[in-house]
Amino acid sequence: MRSRDGNHSFTFRLCSLILLYSLALNAGEYLISYKYIVKNALLYNETLDISKSMKQCQGSESQTLILPFEDEKRFQDVISKHREEFLDYIHKLGLDIHSDAITTNNQIDSTTIITLKTTCFKVDFNDTFVKISHLKQPQN
Repeated sequence: MRSRDGNHSFTFRLCSLILLYSLALNAGEYLISYKYIVKNALLYNETLDISKSMKQCQGSESQTLILPFEDEKRFQDVISKHREEFLDYIHKLGLDIHSDAITTNNQIDSTTIITLKTTCFKVDFNDTFVKISHLKQPQN
């Protein structure tokens, strides 16, 4: 049905839909895990897993990282462009370290595993930067 103002109600619904769609794409919570394995002083494996959270994460924002971005559409693209800066950020959050060394016939076989367990991050896209905040879980 057409209103007296022409297509005012249609335009309002369209603008609302566009606004909600852009908010849903540009803000959200992501689950991130990181694993770094060194075997005999050589990098053996490094993985950084990023996925959008299927449910809302609980917790309060603790430490924040702000990264500039130009035309990256996805959060994963922003992280891959600023990988070193992001890895420095998650190292400051605290990582689990497991080290193991075995000596056999005067030869040392060592393995070190550095892990960031799956952690929730809140991500907000703005015009020229991305704000990444670690969500700290409430203590029981």
